Amino acid sequence: MENTMKRLLFPLAALLAAATVHAQEWRTTWYAAPMPSWGAEFALPTMLPAALEGQTVRETLRTSVGGEQVRVTWSNRYGKTPLVIGEARLAATQEHGTQPASFRQSGSGVALTFAGQRSVSIAPGRSATSDAVRLPVAARQRLTVSTWLPQHTPLATFHWGAQQTAFTVGGNHVAAASLSGAQALTGRAFLSAVQVRGPAQRTLVALGDSITDGNGSTPDRNRRWPDQLADQAEGVVVLNAGISGARLLSNGMGEKAIARFEHDVLAQPGVDTVIVMLGINDIGWPGSAFAPQEPPATASAMIAGYRALIAAARARQVRIVGGTLLPFEGALHGTPFAGYHSAAKDRVRHEVNQWIRNSGEFDAVIDFDQHLRDPAHPARLLPAYDSGDHLHPSDAGYAEMARAAALITKQT
Repeated sequence: MENTMKRLLFPLAALLAAATVHAQEWRTTWYAAPMPSWGAEFALPTMLPAALEGQTVRETLRTSVGGEQVRVTWSNRYGKTPLVIGEARLAATQEHGTQPASFRQSGSGVALTFAGQRSVSIAPGRSATSDAVRLPVAARQRLTVSTWLPQHTPLATFHWGAQQTAFTVGGNHVAAASLSGAQALTGRAFLSAVQVRGPAQRTLVALGDSITDGNGSTPDRNRRWPDQLADQAEGVVVLNAGISGARLLSNGMGEKAIARFEHDVLAQPGVDTVIVMLGINDIGWPGSAFAPQEPPATASAMIAGYRALIAAARARQVRIVGGTLLPFEGALHGTPFAGYHSAAKDRVRHEVNQWIRNSGEFDAVIDFDQHLRDPAHPARLLPAYDSGDHLHPSDAGYAEMARAAALITKQT
């Protein structure tokens, strides 16, 4: 087993071994994959207002690596009308005890401009990145971005289930150190990336679903597994391209994997590694309230989907790591989404996992299933690693996933 693990992990570890690089380059230090909104036709609510108007949105994020200059990106990828940003500012987050700090920032922050202008109109299907500002940012530092939306702004592009509380308040308050009378948001609105300029570092992207997005982790504490990997992988940029409800083969709560692979993975500056852990929703959704009329998933179709991602990554000289799918017996039992798990669905998961482990088609493999399953009952998560819904890990489960993933950055 030890020799097998070394065979799997060594190529990627060699690639990620960090020799100091002195060139100054732009790197994405934080990312939230944009998603299209939906209406009442889907089984889950967006949990966000349909539109914002005349409001300030304040969002907090945590960097992966630091730098001397910063720029911020907003996405209107799925919008049908222009997204007008009247003003935006960036500040260090004001830490305060154990409560969400999204509505507090250190002072008034720094103004962000767009080609020298305070405001910008982002066309449908496009994004806008601010001019660079000189603001020293540390690795794993919390930052606050405040955005003034003066016009009626449909929330057509957002990020669901951010595990980070944001806030809105009427009027332009981007420079206010704290917000009075603010309303909480449980997702992200338009904010999609923060980049820093500093010593060039290698970039690893985690492409996944709600397990990568951190569902089940403690909100506002940055305990998703990519966050915890960033705590351990010194000198490696770790970006989270997880989308709750994401699927390998079909559109769900976001586009299918191959459709978003360019935007969310290959377009990241300096990307050299992607960890793919996708497919449990392809298996679980059919026949449940998520996709009641959809036929069951097959391992052969999923393997074809993985091969498409492998080919796309190799074409761009990006190494691709396969993550096995976690056990999910009892997933969502007692909810309107019962039926997500069945013995037949679990057989598909086993077949897919065996291919991921043994085919040799990925450049390396992280056996998340082996790390988190209950040895006494391998079809389910170890209770200590279960958030309670039998699908998403707990904080401790995500920590174990990060430890497993960290092996690929620490082997020499």
